[in-house]
Amino acid sequence: MIKKHNREITAILRGVTPSNVVSVVKILTKNGISKIEIPLNSPKPFETMKKIKLECENVQSLGAGTVLTPKDVENAQKVGCNFIFSPNLNKNVIKETKKRKMFSVPGVFTPSEAIKAIEYGADALKLFPAHVIKPDGVKSLLAVLPKKLPLIVVGGLDSFSFKTWFDSGVAGFGIGSYLYNNKYSLNKIDQICKKIVIEYDKFK
Repeated sequence: MIKKHNREITAILRGVTPSNVVSVVKILTKNGISKIEIPLNSPKPFETMKKIKLECENVQSLGAGTVLTPKDVENAQKVGCNFIFSPNLNKNVIKETKKRKMFSVPGVFTPSEAIKAIEYGADALKLFPAHVIKPDGVKSLLAVLPKKLPLIVVGGLDSFSFKTWFDSGVAGFGIGSYLYNNKYSLNKIDQICKKIVIEYDKFK
């Protein structure tokens, strides 16, 4: 079970520091979560990303989150990121991401935002905050989109059923404060990882 590398689960490590990121990421990858996002409003995010690239060989994908400007995209690529998550829809961020041949995941909430993101060239859509729209809202949103890009739900996923979200058409999950908090012990992160992976693998 742990050897699977295609789980569409992105660990959002908001607040992680360069000094503890390697220990945290090695727990995540050991348990089968190999897609890592470092939000740019974390302490020294680019230094943290460099450490992951140098010391965490089992990370499948490394990305920057809370990306608000094209310059952020450039800086993220320089330290080895291959995907960009944003909390909002920003045409210039999407264009810069695609120019640099990185995977673009802008944040959307409404059909208008989702359709614009598709027009601007996004590779996937980040539905944020997902707990507000809920699975039934996802079905309605996907029904009106002209092109079915993967939809990744992020925000407030602290108690949820993967099956309910999958059944609504969701392709992946970004899990933040439920999975990681800089006050959590490494043992607690380990236990949460195991729980998430077991639940996910029941349905995928």
